Amino acid sequence: MERSAGRSRRRRRRSRPVLGGTLALATAAALTVTGLVSTAQAADINNAKNAGFESGLANWSCSGGSGAAVSSPVRSGTSALKATPAGQDNAKCSQSVKVKPNSTYALSSWVQGGYAYLGVSGTGTTDVSTWTPGSSSWTKLSTSFRTGANTTSVTVYTHGWYGQAAYFADDIEVTGPDGGGGEEPGPVIPAAPAGLSAGATTTSSVALSWNAVSGATGYKVYRNGVQATTSTGTSATVTGLTADTAYQFSVSATNAAGESVKSAAISARTAKEGTGPGPGPAVPKHAVTGYWQNFNNGAAVQKLTDVPADYDIIAVSFADATPTQGAVTFHLDSAGLGGYTDAQFRADIKTKQAQGKNVIISIGGELGTVRVDNDASATAFANSVYALMQDYGFNGVDIDLENGLNATYMTKALRQLSAKAGSKLVITMAPQTIDMQSTSGEYFKTALNIKDILTVVNMQYYNSGSMLGCDGKVYSQGSVDFLTALACIQLEGGLDPSQVGIGVPASTRGAGSGYVSPSIVNAALDCLAKGTNCGSFKPSKTYPSLRGAMTWSTNWDATAGFAWSKAVGPHVRSLP
Repeated sequence: MERSAGRSRRRRRRSRPVLGGTLALATAAALTVTGLVSTAQAADINNAKNAGFESGLANWSCSGGSGAAVSSPVRSGTSALKATPAGQDNAKCSQSVKVKPNSTYALSSWVQGGYAYLGVSGTGTTDVSTWTPGSSSWTKLSTSFRTGANTTSVTVYTHGWYGQAAYFADDIEVTGPDGGGGEEPGPVIPAAPAGLSAGATTTSSVALSWNAVSGATGYKVYRNGVQATTSTGTSATVTGLTADTAYQFSVSATNAAGESVKSAAISARTAKEGTGPGPGPAVPKHAVTGYWQNFNNGAAVQKLTDVPADYDIIAVSFADATPTQGAVTFHLDSAGLGGYTDAQFRADIKTKQAQGKNVIISIGGELGTVRVDNDASATAFANSVYALMQDYGFNGVDIDLENGLNATYMTKALRQLSAKAGSKLVITMAPQTIDMQSTSGEYFKTALNIKDILTVVNMQYYNSGSMLGCDGKVYSQGSVDFLTALACIQLEGGLDPSQVGIGVPASTRGAGSGYVSPSIVNAALDCLAKGTNCGSFKPSKTYPSLRGAMTWSTNWDATAGFAWSKAVGPHVRSLP
């Protein structure tokens, strides 16, 4: 789902600048008594300082505050760079490196995550760069450059790409003759952490998070002045607490030089006994799902109680990733939502549930970076989502991971969550069209793996381009045939019709492409459920128990005067 208006989110379709020419790794040779050797002689050194970010961002400067030293993932040592592009900022992090004139240097870095660039400027000869469109594992970028006759320093940089996922970098090297840059800076005692806040609470635990501190390699968490736990990241959960009890928490930063002073203390109260999520309202046979935006991107700002009664499932968008892989948290954007308070939000969840609606938490979105690809992250995902359900009263979870999904471990995560939450758990999914073209795809496999506990898959029939239908023909988005022929793949691929919904934008501004009028949505629903109002494609049978429709978003629906929900909502309820 998109956080920004009218922009295509599908990374597979987004064009990228093409680097001119092939970037060849230049080498030089010198004849010695042992033969030819490469430029990187034994006397060569890595001239980059704090190349592994073990001292935080020392020696590095990142645009717009986009960079941070993180403890996971790292290629070596205990830290790596995480830089997050946003809006018109490409998350450029750079360092001035001292070099010798008329010398050749090998430039390399290990990268992971979204689009990542590595380059050097100010060489006095030809500036060079290299890049990768993204990787789920550490990938090495390499190039080389030669300095000019008067060059004594160059600027080495990394950056990502506008609006794309965060990238990680580690072990940056500028290998060549010693430019006289001196020794690596030794660690200094870090500053006190800022931004300490409490997240999800249970009867016996409180989740805490804080801002990263430059140069820190770890953190100590204190409960009522006594150390309770430690963390190598910027979050921790303090356990072993008493129900309905207030505690004071603070945190300090540590590294080899010592421990900082403690942060300002905050207070948090554990939950009362018996306050976890109870059985939620039953999802109707035919249901409408709408995504509610916890941010302001130009669409109408809403409270939950502003969402019309036509919506049966409200997906709160989005949960936030934490430094712990797989774990998520949620923070209401009160400022962006015009002063909507956390207390009002919690009360509004209960109001909607009293009206028979299910309110769930959505994970992912266009910019989401949650990764669940091992046992530890699967458990972290299940535990953190369940903690949010206990804290806020959410009825379930929506999976909208648009930057990759691992079927094996997401299946484990959702089954663990189901075991905790019980049979009333609502699980929805919002894959892109490419994710549901084949049952061998990770999203499709996940849906089939959890078919016994899955509520509905609302595929996003937009920002897509042309796709194959179940008859093997190619269909263009924006037509009734595109909706019906692609839905047919899921309906004939193993999902129950009650687990299939049609996801579309609520207005022309809600997506970069693929908007269809509500009348087209209703025609597609009729075609699939009743065999009427079809286009050129007509399914071989009808699916009267088809679940319904979904839209991005209730906010864009409100912006367009609720034209979508007023037309589609009653039509969904009229299906057989």
